Amino acid sequence: MIDHPGLFYLALLTLPFLLLISMDLLVGAQSLKYLDQIPPAPMANLPALSVVVAARNEEAKIQAALQSLLAQDYSRLEVIVIDDRSSDATGAILDRMSLTNPHLRVFHVSHLPPGWLGKNHALYFGAERASGELLLFTDADVMMAPTSLRRAVRYLNEYSLDHLAVAPQVRVPGVILNIFVAGFTVFFSLFARPWKARDPRSPRHIGIGAFNLIRARAYQMIGTHQAISLRPDDDLKLGKLLKKHGLRQDMALGPGLIWVEWYSSVRELIQGLMKNMFSGFDYRLPLVPIATLLNFLLFVWPALGILLTSGQTRWLNSTLLAISIVTGVHHVLRFRGNPCYAIGLPLASALFIYIIWKATLTTLRNGGINWRGTHYSLEELKGNKV
Repeated sequence: MIDHPGLFYLALLTLPFLLLISMDLLVGAQSLKYLDQIPPAPMANLPALSVVVAARNEEAKIQAALQSLLAQDYSRLEVIVIDDRSSDATGAILDRMSLTNPHLRVFHVSHLPPGWLGKNHALYFGAERASGELLLFTDADVMMAPTSLRRAVRYLNEYSLDHLAVAPQVRVPGVILNIFVAGFTVFFSLFARPWKARDPRSPRHIGIGAFNLIRARAYQMIGTHQAISLRPDDDLKLGKLLKKHGLRQDMALGPGLIWVEWYSSVRELIQGLMKNMFSGFDYRLPLVPIATLLNFLLFVWPALGILLTSGQTRWLNSTLLAISIVTGVHHVLRFRGNPCYAIGLPLASALFIYIIWKATLTTLRNGGINWRGTHYSLEELKGNKV
């Protein structure tokens, strides 16, 4: 056992901080509204809505996702899909579907202009060809229930918003991935504090790649995706631009209406998150150890402390662990997830720390990121500040 008195005082100092952020999570999450509790907007006088989807090598999921979009009970809808240099059957699937769906418009991009990430360019390309008063940017693997768009539009209009992000239900196989998803829900909320996005006095902002609904005039006002052309975290930075321009935004919870089949293995999860992690810190290296220390002290060390310490220190670490797990359980329940997986919060945090460092060191070693077959230099990525 390790009985150094410094460990006792470390836990004692961590306690008020953990209580503070736990209260913020509990109160903040409680203020988020469920999209399925918003009645669908009346069919009459619906604003024209253009859904814009970027797709690159999505042959496994694109057809089902588009079928759910085309099945929306929305009278003034167009779905624009940009095939972004796919090397699989994505393009052929899109062309075949467009023959029998008049609301589906398909474009093929064969060249990526300099100064662009592929997805960002594809979304910009699609938005430039959209005719809707509203734009919905979504991913090529997102599924939606038929009333999702009418509910989201009603939410947007009733609260006089310029931008509405909706958090989808995330589905993954296996215990480890479900533990990580539960933990990621907590970590993302601590980082973004999405309940503050609606507060015009707060700099907090929100954006979610699965569902970013924005007024077309607001999109033009912020400079479109051209302003974030090299941001891997384009969804969040879209929200940041909107907030900086004084526009109104909010986030709703979408379980039951919007869902996405996320990564199918831990290896795929790590690889998929590599491109975003360092950019989330705006490529500022000093923030990485700070985030690591906070995650370790709040979520990992209390579990280790129970095993490695004794006496009052062990009891104090037990208290810290209990508070973090109770907070995690409540948060996961609020997102309608399985609360059992929140018990693995220390494991999720350890994996999260690993991904942060792997992404950071790999980006520094490679001088940039490799995303879907294209290399983007760190110098040009850093140059796109928002």
